[in-house]
Amino acid sequence: MLVKVGLLLLAFSALVNAEFSYRVENTNFTLSQGSLNPSSDKSYLYNYDRLRFRSDYSSDAFFATLIFDGVNYFGESYVNSPDFEYVKLQKSDTPFKTQSEHNPYGSGSVYAKLYRAYGGYEDDTNRVVVGLQNITMGVGRIWTPVNLFNPRNTYALEPDETFGVFGVSYTRHISETSDVTVVASQKENSSFKYAGRYKAYLDVADFAIDIVSSDETKMLGYELEANLGESGVEVRSEGAYIKNSLKKDMLRDEDVEFFQGIVGADYAFKDGITLIAEALYSSKSFSYEQILLNYDSEVLPNLVYSNFYTAVTLSYAFNIYLDGSLLYIESFNDKNSRYVSPTLTYTLNDYNSFLLGAMIQNGESGSEFGEFKNSYYFKWLLSF
Repeated sequence: MLVKVGLLLLAFSALVNAEFSYRVENTNFTLSQGSLNPSSDKSYLYNYDRLRFRSDYSSDAFFATLIFDGVNYFGESYVNSPDFEYVKLQKSDTPFKTQSEHNPYGSGSVYAKLYRAYGGYEDDTNRVVVGLQNITMGVGRIWTPVNLFNPRNTYALEPDETFGVFGVSYTRHISETSDVTVVASQKENSSFKYAGRYKAYLDVADFAIDIVSSDETKMLGYELEANLGESGVEVRSEGAYIKNSLKKDMLRDEDVEFFQGIVGADYAFKDGITLIAEALYSSKSFSYEQILLNYDSEVLPNLVYSNFYTAVTLSYAFNIYLDGSLLYIESFNDKNSRYVSPTLTYTLNDYNSFLLGAMIQNGESGSEFGEFKNSYYFKWLLSF
């Protein structure tokens, strides 16, 4: 079915005499990474490489996109570790496989992945997209509790790299300031997940209502985004009431209900510093064991250890070549802990950029971030 989807999208593009463009990117990470197991003191040194091919077609109001990845892990201790077994469990929740099996060789493992494959139509009033796509919901910069399709993972090396959703999305622009979006996606078990979103500008703010429904999840959420007068400060909030069926143990499920929401603000200073602040509240928290047990849940990104978090991101462009950023997250619990991620990016030219980064976790024993080791990495992005 995977091949059929790709062929159908290519045939569709050819029929409408579409223009063709392509891009190739190679993203390479060299990492010293701590184990995901809190009880382990192990660290792994390995290399992660992703070669991405992207093709885009367009003709008048029609468009189509195909994105394929070739992924390679190299490092004998890592590819033979329990941590890598968890990596291999991660897959898209779609009715067909979007990636091949991991193929081990020597000290490494390689696989292929279909990242996106969609086509659609867009005019001044309508936009429809069919295929393996990204569904955008929420206004959060660090956390997006209302997005149960493609949520951002702040703690990942690449927070916006998410599995595609297979389905159809349709947006109708009712006026210049309001629109309605509906989504129907198919899951691995052939059941469907549905969503609806109404967004409008109300006097001083953009406001949206979100609804998500599937066999295991019900969600009602809101989004709010506005500027504080002439101050230059942008404020935002989103929240979701979620009802879901989670695994209590290997034999039993349990229904859980909780609210999760964020408030945040952005401000760009004249000297080039950009400040982002955000706080997350969750009426329910979950243990490490519960999160592992529900690794394939629709609401996995919403399963948090603490009821309250605060975060601050600072970014600064030193010059046209050099940029720096710092993310600080504090987890408030019986024992507070913190996550700090500094990065420094050097852009050599239009084709090459280099990044040094770290994921530093600190706290008392038994706290959320205090149980994990630090990770450090070097990233090289080559595009042509």
